[in-house]
Amino acid sequence: MKNIMARRKPFYSLALIFSVIMLLQPACISQTATITDSPAKATAATNLPVSSSTSQNIPDGARVIPERVIPVPATASAELGVFMRAPINTNADRPKFEPKTAQDWREYVKEADKISVIFGTGMLKSFPGKYENTKVAGVPVNILTPDGIAQENADMILIHLHGGAFCRFGGVAGISEAIFMTQSWKIKIISVDYRMPPDYPFPAGLDDVVTVYKELMKTYKPENIGIFGTSAGGGLTLSAVLKLKDLGLPLPGAIAPGTPWSDLTKTGDTYYTNEFIDDTLVSYDDFLAAAALSYADGHDLKEPLLSPVYGDFRGFPPTILTTGTRDLFLSNTVRVHRQLRKAGVEADIQIFEGMSHGRYAYFPNLPEHAEAMGEIVGFFDKHLGRR
Repeated sequence: MKNIMARRKPFYSLALIFSVIMLLQPACISQTATITDSPAKATAATNLPVSSSTSQNIPDGARVIPERVIPVPATASAELGVFMRAPINTNADRPKFEPKTAQDWREYVKEADKISVIFGTGMLKSFPGKYENTKVAGVPVNILTPDGIAQENADMILIHLHGGAFCRFGGVAGISEAIFMTQSWKIKIISVDYRMPPDYPFPAGLDDVVTVYKELMKTYKPENIGIFGTSAGGGLTLSAVLKLKDLGLPLPGAIAPGTPWSDLTKTGDTYYTNEFIDDTLVSYDDFLAAAALSYADGHDLKEPLLSPVYGDFRGFPPTILTTGTRDLFLSNTVRVHRQLRKAGVEADIQIFEGMSHGRYAYFPNLPEHAEAMGEIVGFFDKHLGRR
């Protein structure tokens, strides 16, 4: 396996600045949370009584947990600990996220993506290779061709699907993950700038991914194509393969859905156990809930092409999944892994200690980033072109 984990020095300073800025960003919910280094600093938890009015709303068998303190684990990297030590800036006085019109959504996304646009633009300026903003079969894409592509990778390509809850990180705002991949593995990548709500809800974005894949099959063998993405991009990766199966098309050689939003409903253990523990997503009950409804546009949220964990994974290509113990989507990822294994699919899962949602994908100063990318690259290198 060659050209794996190539030097990424031009991006370290940008990534460090981005990390600091992201720590200062408010989350899209109206709660507060505190984290301490030592449980000794907290008052011992007690079995607090539950009021009769509260108990009426508790599902049968549910466990009521008193206020508790979650220490920063010494078992995670010091760099990751920086994120865990930062207070979750949730703005207790912030009104609930309730966009009422399409224009409300557009204005929110424009404001929320400002920093990511600046970051992505800066990374492209120092990208060691060729960058093209163009269209493939009419679909907007960003094509990254790094300098010094390995000879063994010349006839292979990766499709990147950005995250952002199916409504954010379009254009250069979602390019950083793809750039980091080109620097971990010298291979050509097409990042699909798929259509999103409010103007283009489901299934527009999924259709765009399938269109690009079908066009690439005219140049590349299916077994030489890989698909990867994080969060919504991970969910869309799974949905795309389900759609390709439905269409009877040859499937890609391997896929890497990172912490996939595989269930748009609030179903799964860690939607509850990691609420306010995950310092990226924090909670389902605000922005994510609104984004799910906006993307689905009236469709049942449990339709497999929306929530692929409910799909038929038989015949899927080899798959590597990535998540962390503090990830709100840990259950989404684990459930997909179990469904894949039940379907007889070769599937690996890497789970990082103390990591919240998607941290591994966007911060190359984290040791976990190098480990995660090394595993993903090794998985692609092992499986692409092998059928």
